[in-house]
Amino acid sequence: MTIGLVGIKRGMTRIFSKDGNSVPVTVIEAKPNRVAQIKTKDIDGYAAVQVSSGEIKSSKLTKPLAGHYSKAAIEA
Repeated sequence: MTIGLVGIKRGMTRIFSKDGNSVPVTVIEAKPNRVAQIKTKDIDGYAAVQVSSGEIKSSKLTKPLAGHYSKAAIEA
């Protein structure tokens, strides 16, 4: 399984190598990621992990999404 990171692109900048070459880089804000759901082959037919990142006010959540997060014990 591939290991990754969820983040928000904040912009671009550049860094300089020791020999003076400019290298473009992407600036990413990586907040803590939480596991929202674990999918298994027995139940879903494939194996996967669903991750969540960031925060949202509970008043902005839909009822289905609030139920999904409550099963994973994630607070919005």
